[in-house]
Amino acid sequence: MKNKAYKAMLATVVKASMSASAVASDGIVANETPDSKKIAEARHIIAGLQHDMDEYTEQGSGPFVAAIYDADGNLMVKMPNTVVLSGCSHNHAEMNVIRAAQEKLGVYDLTPFNLKLYSTAEPCVMCMGGIMWSGIKEVYYGVPSASVEKIAGFDEGYKPEWMEQFKKRGIIVYGNIEPELGEQALRNYVAKGNKIYQPSRPRQFRKQ
Repeated sequence: MKNKAYKAMLATVVKASMSASAVASDGIVANETPDSKKIAEARHIIAGLQHDMDEYTEQGSGPFVAAIYDADGNLMVKMPNTVVLSGCSHNHAEMNVIRAAQEKLGVYDLTPFNLKLYSTAEPCVMCMGGIMWSGIKEVYYGVPSASVEKIAGFDEGYKPEWMEQFKKRGIIVYGNIEPELGEQALRNYVAKGNKIYQPSRPRQFRKQ
């Protein structure tokens, strides 16, 4: 559903996650003046990752996929969330691809390589930190955190003005890119009774 009503609804849903410097264009949020070429490329890549989500979940992975591309637009690594498969809460899709890229290049600082990270959903608070300290230069995501929490019940954490903080550190962010496919994949994941993996919490901190 790509119409004005949907875009207006999406803008309302993501308002809380937008920083003061974020700008919107065609439903997309960014921490720089929107670049049509970057948006077109991101639409193509993220749509592809979202199509992969159902296949990965059938294999036991979580309903999130991320990829890192090099400065020339070549795919370097693509991985899903493997928290349940690995038994490790750190293994979100973004963390997995960052780890794989660092191992492949043999460095902890990816800054010199001008890498771009694409994810089917907005980074959670853990992945936000991992991206910030990895040296990734650009981030593009699909489904906003507010929708992830509403549809699936995952706790995305507290991220006040995170896009502004990334901008201060020279990290470009574009979000809400082709979110509909990702949202449907999350609904499919929940409908099949798959695990919503997160720690047990005191009643006052549980999602309503």
